[in-house]
Amino acid sequence: MGEGVEWGLHCCLALAWLDEQAPIPAGRLAEIFELPPVYLKKRLQPLVRAGVLVSVAGARGGYRLGRAPERITLMDVVAAVEGTTEAFRCTEIRQRGAGVEAREGEFAKPCGVAGAMRRAELAWRRELSAQTIADLLAASPPGAPDRIRRYHERLGS
Repeated sequence: MGEGVEWGLHCCLALAWLDEQAPIPAGRLAEIFELPPVYLKKRLQPLVRAGVLVSVAGARGGYRLGRAPERITLMDVVAAVEGTTEAFRCTEIRQRGAGVEAREGEFAKPCGVAGAMRRAELAWRRELSAQTIADLLAASPPGAPDRIRRYHERLGS
């Protein structure tokens, strides 16, 4: 998983904490995280396409959450940034080399490797689907929201 997921999740948290000031310009979000604005904007675009964020055009435009924090799962962010393709793709390499001499029907079922990886993938996706931005907000250090708000205000001066 790329760091775009991490930036996407942190931007969702910041936007939730700054909801009263929304929309927040991409440049301002980039300043908060000390990132190049162009880089961050590219990371936010897939979140807009997925409805996780909303982009507001114009001089007072920027980004805001596309729905309530309790309705945005971590899996929503991962899927938006990374896509929905499974991490493991079985290519049946067991049928090469020594597999040439396999008995009839030996490859009728998926191999144990593919089954184990599929179970792990499903568990991982279930876990991410069960956690929301609201859960991350609740688990954040007590000073984090105020720190982001103060920094945002300081940047506006």
